[in-house]
Amino acid sequence: MIIVMSPNATKENLEKVVKKVEAAGLRTHISEGEEVTIVGVIGDKKKIANLEMNMMDGVEKTVRITEKYKLVSRNFHPEDTIVDVDGVKVGGKQIVVMAGPCSVESVEQLREAAKAVKAGGAQFLRGGAFKPRTSPYDFQGLAEDGLKMLRQVADEEGLKVVTEIVDKDDMELVGKYADIYQVGARNMQNFQLLKALGKADKPVMLKRGLSATISEWLNAAEYIMAGGNERVILCERGIRTYETFTRNTLDLSAVAAVKELSHLPIIVDPSHGTGRWQMVQPMARAAVAAGCDGLIIEVHPHPEVALSDGDQSLTPKNFNRLMEDLGKIAAVMERTV
Repeated sequence: MIIVMSPNATKENLEKVVKKVEAAGLRTHISEGEEVTIVGVIGDKKKIANLEMNMMDGVEKTVRITEKYKLVSRNFHPEDTIVDVDGVKVGGKQIVVMAGPCSVESVEQLREAAKAVKAGGAQFLRGGAFKPRTSPYDFQGLAEDGLKMLRQVADEEGLKVVTEIVDKDDMELVGKYADIYQVGARNMQNFQLLKALGKADKPVMLKRGLSATISEWLNAAEYIMAGGNERVILCERGIRTYETFTRNTLDLSAVAAVKELSHLPIIVDPSHGTGRWQMVQPMARAAVAAGCDGLIIEVHPHPEVALSDGDQSLTPKNFNRLMEDLGKIAAVMERTV
C-alpha cells in the first residue's frame, strides 16, 4: 500500500500517519517529492489489508500495490533516484560510462586500457578480478591481486572502480578496492549475496539474469533495498533466447519498462548483450536513444590476445569513435556524456 498525502498536509499529519502504520506492526518508507509526499507501507499483507487510513487528516488517498516489489517501485518513489558514487552521479542528466577489460590480466594491460577509456571520457574503470566462467578450465581471474591492480590504476587515472563480487564472504575484501559492487547475471538470484549487499555501505550494480523476467529482476533488487541499501543500479546485459548469431539478445525495451516501473537508474551492457564488437557501437547508441542512464563497455588495448571476451571488446580507437557518437545522441536527448 502507498498513502498519498495531500499537498497541504502538515508535518504533524505525516507523523500521525507514520505512527499509526508502525503501531500496526508495519514499516514505512517516506518519499518526499517536490509536489507530493508518499508513505509506502511494508509488511504483512493481512495487516495492510486491515489498515484504514483514508479518514486521517492530511491523507489524500491510499493505493493498493499488486507487485511484490515495493521499495523498487515507482509507485513508492515517483521521482528518479540518482546514485552518488563518490561524486559521480548515476542517473540524472549525465550518462555515465564504465569501461575497461573483461578481466584484469596485468598492471600493464590495465594501465593501457585505463588511459584509453579515461581519454575517451569514461568515469569508471571496469575489470573482473573474480570471473565466474561457464567452463571450469577458463581463466577465473587474479582475485585480490587483480583488485589491487584495479584500485592502483584507477587512482592513477582518477577513475572509479566497478568490479564483480561472486561470494558474500568476499564483501569486505572486494569493498576495500571497489567503488561499486557488481552482481553478475549468474548471481542475480543469489539471495544470500543480495541480503548481504543490502547491509553494505557501497552502491550495488545488479545485472539482469540470463533468463530473468523484468519482475524477477526488480524483485532481486528489492532484496538489496529491503536490507537498507538504497543505492542500487540496474544493468540490462542481454537475455537468453533462441537466437544464436549473438551471444545474448540485448533487450532495450527493458530500459523503457524499468523507467515506467521503477525509480532506479539503469545502465546497459552492449558487450555481453551481443558478444560481437561490431555490434557494440550501434547497440550502445540505441541504448542512449532508449533513455539509459549509462553504459558498461568492454575495452581492451589488444583484444586479439585477451584472456576472456576478446571478441566483444572494443579497441581504444573504436571506443573513442563511439564516445563521439554518444555525445551527439545524448545532446538530442538533452543529456550529456
